[in-house]
Amino acid sequence: MNSGTHKLSAAEAARRIARRELSSEALVSACLERIAAREQEVQAWAFLDTELALKQARALDREPPQGPLHGVPVGIKDIFDTADLPTEYNSPIYRGHRPRTDAACVALLRRAGCVILGKTVTTEFAHVHPAKTRNPHRLTHTPGGSSSGSAAGVADFMVPLALGTQTGGSIIRPAAFCGTVGCKPSFNTINRAGLKFAAESLDTIGLFARSAEDAALGLHVLSGRALPDFKRSPGRKPRVGLCRTPRWRDADPATQAAIEGAAARLAKAGAPVGDFELPQGCAQLFDDHGKIMNYESARALAWEYLNHPDQISDTLRPRIEEGWQLPREAYDAARVLARDFRRRLADRMTECDFLITPSAPGEAPATLETTGSSVFNRVWTLLGVPCVTLPFGTGPSGLPLGVQLVGSFDGDVELLAWAHWAEREIGPS
Repeated sequence: MNSGTHKLSAAEAARRIARRELSSEALVSACLERIAAREQEVQAWAFLDTELALKQARALDREPPQGPLHGVPVGIKDIFDTADLPTEYNSPIYRGHRPRTDAACVALLRRAGCVILGKTVTTEFAHVHPAKTRNPHRLTHTPGGSSSGSAAGVADFMVPLALGTQTGGSIIRPAAFCGTVGCKPSFNTINRAGLKFAAESLDTIGLFARSAEDAALGLHVLSGRALPDFKRSPGRKPRVGLCRTPRWRDADPATQAAIEGAAARLAKAGAPVGDFELPQGCAQLFDDHGKIMNYESARALAWEYLNHPDQISDTLRPRIEEGWQLPREAYDAARVLARDFRRRLADRMTECDFLITPSAPGEAPATLETTGSSVFNRVWTLLGVPCVTLPFGTGPSGLPLGVQLVGSFDGDVELLAWAHWAEREIGPS
């Protein structure tokens, strides 16, 4: 194996490719070698075409750089259409399905000169039925979901960058469980054409990466949002809100200690840190998220449910049926409440540059039968605000924990700039 090449961050790999110190072919080859060595255990990939990936890399090596991630391989969650690879959504209903076009986000990556390395494993239709992927830190533990393969692939140095989606907690939670950086942008920041919807008012496209800088590069390529100037000092310290949320009791002692410890480090670095309470009544949103998701999922999967109910898992089918039974009035009421809380949170967020809060209740559970709880993600997804999780510390079993940073709606660039500052200040543990 090309020693250490597969461990390069996306940003560093792109810089070396731009300086002609590294070829895209060499980087892709190193990633493929890592996959060959580890895939049997981790099982992060749904589809790989090694020759196709290498062909893309060789072609890019002959071209001038097309963007800041030119030549860098990216994993694509198998919930996005790809014109040259199967797209099966981890469902037997779609075995062998070959879309004619790329999803918009895949096309944008190609336009920027990225290599589409392969399709990463998703849970069934990006819901909660577990997939085959395992946590690379300990194979008996879940990697989280639904973006299981993307999280595990980046964490295990198989690929430096990967696409995911979050409808409940499907980016932030698996990123925390696997010890990577996860970025869920503001709702609809990245074009969603060619994404198989789980719930159309919640589904958000985001990224798994090795650093905040990597995530910012990916978001820039996919959305056109400006790149923070990571070389320039921010000039001031951020105002930080420590947000325990009404579900603080659901976080285990190690997670509570990690969040408070990270807040203490930020305060020591000079950031004003104060307690941040969510607007009164927000506890209802934890339940309302499920109503909205199930209602929309039932309709997003109407064809599959009506024509192939026997090929939908016993985990997902009851959620679809619950969605069909929910009255439209209850769905509308939940959405009205969510819109009200978006306004109220936006008013409160003028007091802070970002919030610090748990990414998950604890380390990855010791099971492959579930993907873990999204209790610390659902409200932020429903409110549409940007979130970044940074690895920080370990749990009682020695597995990674994460610290979640939450910003203001459409404040993605600012949040990633502060995340870059925070990852330097809090360190890995």
